[in-house]
Amino acid sequence: MNSFITFALLSLLALNSNPSLASGRNHTDDTNPCRVVTRYSRYVKNACSVTQYQQLCFHTLWPFAIVAKNNSSKWARAGVAVTITDTKQILRLLLKTRSSAVGKRERVALSDCRELFVDSLGNLYKSLAVLRKLGADDEFQQQMSDLATWLSSALTDEDTCLDGFEETSIRSSTVRMIRRRATRCMQLCSNALALLNKLAYDGF
Repeated sequence: MNSFITFALLSLLALNSNPSLASGRNHTDDTNPCRVVTRYSRYVKNACSVTQYQQLCFHTLWPFAIVAKNNSSKWARAGVAVTITDTKQILRLLLKTRSSAVGKRERVALSDCRELFVDSLGNLYKSLAVLRKLGADDEFQQQMSDLATWLSSALTDEDTCLDGFEETSIRSSTVRMIRRRATRCMQLCSNALALLNKLAYDGF
């Protein structure tokens, strides 16, 4: 059995065995774990169908399927949340990286990345705060406009960070690791923006 499906089955079985988590749910729907996994997989695939990096979207957003289901606002919120998690991780990594471990050009790129990811994280947090309290009608439209601006800015920051490494040495293991993590963050942010656009289209 696919290892991911195995993980999903175990997660759902653990949820069902915990009364505090399973309370209030329709237990007749949970008699066949495979059927449950298939249903939640459809929720994730449907949400991720609008994203550019669909496999990454599916694997990072699967844990939200039980709650989000077909709710566009919850998927958009989940997309921003996972991007925040990865952005915080790469920032910690950037702050721990010793300047002595890389050359002059790499030090400049790393320093720029720190500033860019700090700015990106600020925009992501603003976005998550708004997604938690969406309004209606005109307020909703203004919120969608603000969110698109902030997420686009966050995506630009992360893409600019990657651009700064184009002329750096690929022999540095530190640089290669930072580039991999920055690329993943950029892809997650792109997915989050796509999920936001879906929310703007579907409405709240």
